[in-house]
Amino acid sequence: MPANSPVTAHGGGAAQRLSPPGMLNDRSSAFALLSTRRSLKPKELSGPAPDAAALEQILRVGARVPDHGKLAPWRFVVVPPATRGAFADLLERAYRAEQGASEDANLTKVREFAHPDLALIAVLSAPQPNHKIPVWEQELSAGAACLNLLHAATALGFAGAWLTGWAAYSSAVAQALGAAAHERIAGFVFVGTPAAQPTERERPPIERVALMWNP
Repeated sequence: MPANSPVTAHGGGAAQRLSPPGMLNDRSSAFALLSTRRSLKPKELSGPAPDAAALEQILRVGARVPDHGKLAPWRFVVVPPATRGAFADLLERAYRAEQGASEDANLTKVREFAHPDLALIAVLSAPQPNHKIPVWEQELSAGAACLNLLHAATALGFAGAWLTGWAAYSSAVAQALGAAAHERIAGFVFVGTPAAQPTERERPPIERVALMWNP
């Protein structure tokens, strides 16, 4: 088995200005945003959520992802504020049916997932099963779309969270959102105004995850 070595800097190329230590979601440049973007939990977000124009911008950026074959193997399903009550009812019905719960303390959390003060985008992974482009590549594109939604939200001064949880694996929830039998929920993206300061999470040492191939 080849002994790959850690990638190290060897000079050359223009170094980008680093953000001040500890600064997160720095929007001073594209590189600063990419290198400091941090999600916030939905409970750390509040209104106002993006208006219709800002939400359209976020969705357009979300669709600008690598997409081998130009298949657009994903869809964005926006759950508008006026339907959050119905969405909460859907989640509760699905949870009761699939988790075998009648009176469960978790039902409150299940309904709170609808978060009426935040924008809510369900991202469906919608690959074409019999296409020459492998399904795996199409699913990767859906994941890239989720991340781009977060990048766009942060660039506009909002913050977001990409969540899954049991609802992302519920066939009843997926069907209600318009997913076909072979489609899946890639995640729920929440967007709102930051109500808390983001904190950094542990990141892997780059020398552990970036290696130089040695044949």
